[in-house]
Amino acid sequence: MEPETTSETELAQQLEERLKFDARGLIPAIIQDASSRKVLMLGYMDALALARTLSSGRVWFWSRSRQEYWRKGDTSGHIQIPRRVRFDCDADALLMEVEQVGPACHTGTRSCFEAGEELRLAHRC
Repeated sequence: MEPETTSETELAQQLEERLKFDARGLIPAIIQDASSRKVLMLGYMDALALARTLSSGRVWFWSRSRQEYWRKGDTSGHIQIPRRVRFDCDADALLMEVEQVGPACHTGTRSCFEAGEELRLAHRC
């Protein structure tokens, strides 16, 4: 991971004051294709990962399993370039519109939701 800059640290502090991070210091980020509006994936960010995303032009996440930062596409080449970032009415979730280069999912599908299964509804109105 690249060392954080003073401006990233300051931005992270401002984001912590403005947004509602959970008890672990994380906020869910829904990643959506800026052109097609297709939901690509869900990731988690802490304030520093979000600050890096806003300042670097690449999407950063916090890995809950590995307990480390990761920049989308560093291994696969399938990068995400942020185009617009919004937060919801409660300030506890992000919607990030990105330019996706290649598949978003590690399984090779465009969306992580293509790799999963659909749950059957017991009743439809």
